[in-house]
Amino acid sequence: QMEEDNLSAVLYGKDDLRMEQKDIPVAKKGELLIRVHTVSICGSDVHFLKHGAIGSFIVNAPMVLGHESSGTVEEVGEGVEGFQKGDRIAMEPGIPCRVCFQCKTGSYNLCPEARFFATPPTDGALTRFITHPADFCFKLPPTVSYEEGALLEPLSVAVYACRRAGITVGQRVLVLGAGPIGLFSALVALSHGISSVAITDINDGRLALAKECGIHHAINVRGLSPSEVREQVVAALGQEPDASIECTGVGSSIETAITTSHSGGVVVLVGLASARCDLPILAAACREVDLKAIFRYKNCYPTALELVSSKKIDLSKLTKAHYSLEQAREAFERSQKADVVKVFIRCDNTR
Repeated sequence: QMEEDNLSAVLYGKDDLRMEQKDIPVAKKGELLIRVHTVSICGSDVHFLKHGAIGSFIVNAPMVLGHESSGTVEEVGEGVEGFQKGDRIAMEPGIPCRVCFQCKTGSYNLCPEARFFATPPTDGALTRFITHPADFCFKLPPTVSYEEGALLEPLSVAVYACRRAGITVGQRVLVLGAGPIGLFSALVALSHGISSVAITDINDGRLALAKECGIHHAINVRGLSPSEVREQVVAALGQEPDASIECTGVGSSIETAITTSHSGGVVVLVGLASARCDLPILAAACREVDLKAIFRYKNCYPTALELVSSKKIDLSKLTKAHYSLEQAREAFERSQKADVVKVFIRCDNTR
């Protein structure tokens, strides 16, 4: 029953995940009360679980995990238009202040006061019910599943990475790392009409999946030096890539991206591994290779939704595993294995 059941996956600290009941929130002005349906586990969720922190974001108080989410509108708050009970929606998990310089100039992803699902101290979406601002909720058309709605979050990261890279028709693109963000980035690049894309990784299973998804070239770089990887990438693409999207955060991989991209090209840094690393900065400077970074995304959910709903991107080939909210602990254990790309937790126990 709605009045009784708001089971939530609450992280208390390192390796301390507890299933407990929380109060069902009330939709305030401008908000929706949402019955969460599906949450997809992200690497950051796992990192918080295993380490109790990511950089300066430390779990100092109990926090509900999960930020890749979709659900169903249960109640509509005061002043909200365009939504009604029963609407299927995806939730963009970042909530900016809307009034600071970054927000006013369109970079709301950089808002210093932003709250983001499952980033301390903000609760996430691994719960039965949650409230969320209506302007950060997006209706799902009938052709888009709850699973695909949850995947709009990592897909938005890929959309933003390709925007920052300036991906356009006819280019050759290198993606480093065949995890979820790397796979999505390659698929988004393909949707832009590029000529060819290569992806690198050290896991043959992920590379085989990339090929199944339509990515042209998949290169295993285990044990190879950046110069050796460069040779294989150039041979596969037929020339140096116009843009490289780095999704591992590993120093040697970033070096590969810099030294492999052609003069005047661009490298977008997406992956996060450590706070500092050595870079061949002279190689970037002398060849005018632009180094760009991304932090989450901005105004990308509509594009991600269009790519999925129009079938320009097909997510059906992704390897998946499914669990109920009651099985959250098992789901997190499974998500740390390499046999699946995405693990989904179903929170809605009514349908």
